[in-house]
Amino acid sequence: MSSNPDPAAVIDRLARDARAALPRLAELGHADRARALQSAAQAVRADAPIILAANAADVRAGEAGGLTPAMLDRLRLDPAQLEGIAAAIEAVAALPSPLGETISRGERPNGLVLERVRIPIGLVGIVYESRPNVTADAAALCFASGNAVLLRGGSEAAATNRAIHAAFVRGLAAEGVPDAAIQFVPTQDRAAVGAMLGAAGLIDMIVPRGGKNLVARVQADARVPVLAHLDGNNSTYVHAAADPAKASAIALDAKMRRTGICGAMETLLVDAAYPDAPALLAALLDTGCELRGDARAQAIDPRVSAASDEDWDTEYLDAVLSVAVVDGVDEAMAHIAAHGSHHTDAIVTEDDAIAAQFLAQVDSAIVMHNASSQFADGGEFGLGAEIGIATGRLHARGPVALEGLTTYKWIVRGTGQTRG
Repeated sequence: MSSNPDPAAVIDRLARDARAALPRLAELGHADRARALQSAAQAVRADAPIILAANAADVRAGEAGGLTPAMLDRLRLDPAQLEGIAAAIEAVAALPSPLGETISRGERPNGLVLERVRIPIGLVGIVYESRPNVTADAAALCFASGNAVLLRGGSEAAATNRAIHAAFVRGLAAEGVPDAAIQFVPTQDRAAVGAMLGAAGLIDMIVPRGGKNLVARVQADARVPVLAHLDGNNSTYVHAAADPAKASAIALDAKMRRTGICGAMETLLVDAAYPDAPALLAALLDTGCELRGDARAQAIDPRVSAASDEDWDTEYLDAVLSVAVVDGVDEAMAHIAAHGSHHTDAIVTEDDAIAAQFLAQVDSAIVMHNASSQFADGGEFGLGAEIGIATGRLHARGPVALEGLTTYKWIVRGTGQTRG
């Protein structure tokens, strides 16, 4: 008899157990959920030595296995980052609950009163890579929004994810929450992901968080609704009327603060009429950022190498940046439409009319004026944490937090009306 359980059977069992926990979750009030999350945060802090030791083992394995510097950056935890994970759980606990919120209310001429009220989605499956903070963020957001969750993390962070999950669940259990509400898929067999994608009727929504290949596989194979988080091929457009000090500070932060996150700038668009372009490019080059540009960008600074066609469509997640010189806002927006991923795009300008045009016409989940694209983050948006940046058009867009993990139902109240 095989010692390795069938991944499809594992997912079926976990999903059925999770669905059985949903009635208990529905009994919990907002204060109950908040207390349980605070307990989970304390459990993560208490298990810091265990979690950090597991993370160190994952990092060593990643280094030996040839993970890229960007992937290692996403994987690695230090005590301050782990405290940030615990604090993010507490931040979610402090958020107002969307559950039971009346979205709309109206009365028909026949006297029927109709309300749309927020409710949980049900059982959410999260498929993610590398970042161990997703384990805690996704668990906290799903629980706070009344959902059960199946977590399937990447093999590169398996030990860290298991340690964070164990602490989180122990904290919830101390407040009477069933273990089955927050489950971690115990196998790294890729067939488990396929089983999750095919679990229509058991899993209500799949959220992929990872690279382009993972998201493409999920979207191609899923028989369950998908809330997609795509790559962040983000552009910043420095308009002719940009303040040079702002432009330099924003560009440096957007690219170099952390190169391995989805909010990092990957393309810099410089207006041909912007007068301080040499200093802008020099500031980036002098920090060690490699610039790949078009002919006009190369003419600004000889250190700029030639960009290939592929560069404009690449999410580098590294200290590499594409640079194009454009003739005005219309050309900048056309470049973004042709090469961007509808994630986060920004304009730097002191011309409010041009800014308004850019904000209205660029079709991205997040558009910014005079701010670094690295603010594309649920915590920075006041959402406590995020489950990902959704780039599609349906259900939720931008940082997905509590509200994005709810749906609604209609409640109809009558006084004996019949349709007749």
